[in-house]
This record gives sequence, structure tokens and C-alpha cells, in this order.
Amino acid sequence: MRTDMITVNTGSRPTVRDITTEARRFVAGQGDGLLHVFVPHATAGVALIETGSGSDEDLITALNELLPTDQRWRHRHGSPGHGRDHVLPAFIPPYASIPVLDGDLALGTWQSICLVDPNGDNPTRQIRLSFLPG
Repeated sequence: MRTDMITVNTGSRPTVRDITTEARRFVAGQGDGLLHVFVPHATAGVALIETGSGSDEDLITALNELLPTDQRWRHRHGSPGHGRDHVLPAFIPPYASIPVLDGDLALGTWQSICLVDPNGDNPTRQIRLSFLPG
């Protein structure tokens, strides 16, 4: 197994950050196997979605509607409504596994690997990439 940690700056507002390029670079030349992507944070997730067509913004809009940043949350440290950020991983898990064939990601035509980070209080995220050979 080969593992690496990458750092992603997400800024101070909710964001969907495409990390497919970094993931492709990590598995290049590795043959067949499985890429496991894991975000060791309690307020972020990993999604396989289309980007660049508005879907990333649509996801943030849907999360804001489903999990509003208001005072309903019992978890109350950080920015107002921050408790919703701690609920996010129940909806968008902090991990994804992607097949790797001949050293390339076996993603669908429109799929990208994305970090989903609604938490503007933590602008820097770590992502663990692990390659398990087949």
C-alpha cells in the first residue's frame, strides 16, 4: 500500500474543491488497484460529482437548504450554525474508493473526486490518498 497526504486550501466559505488532478497524479503508473480517499476532519466529506457545469454550486445550495446555518444545532462552537458542519459527514461521507485501471482512475465520463467543505472556520484541509494494489 502507498499513502500520501495532500493539503487543500478551501477558504472561508463553503466550497466544493475538485481534487481529481491530484488523485490522478498519485495513481499514475501504479497499475491496477483501488484508490481510497479519506478526509480526517469532522466537518468535511468526499463526493463523486460532475464539476464545472454548476453541479458544485448546486451541491452547496442543496446543503444550505437541507442543513441551514441557523441556531437549531446543539453543537454551538465556531461560527453561527457551525453545528450543521458536524452533521455533514452523515450525508457526504469523509471517504471514497475509486477503481484504478492501468494507473488511471476508472471514473465515469463526468465524475470528479471532490472535497466538500462547508466549514469556513477551517480553511486548510488534509486529504489522505491510499493506493491498494490489485
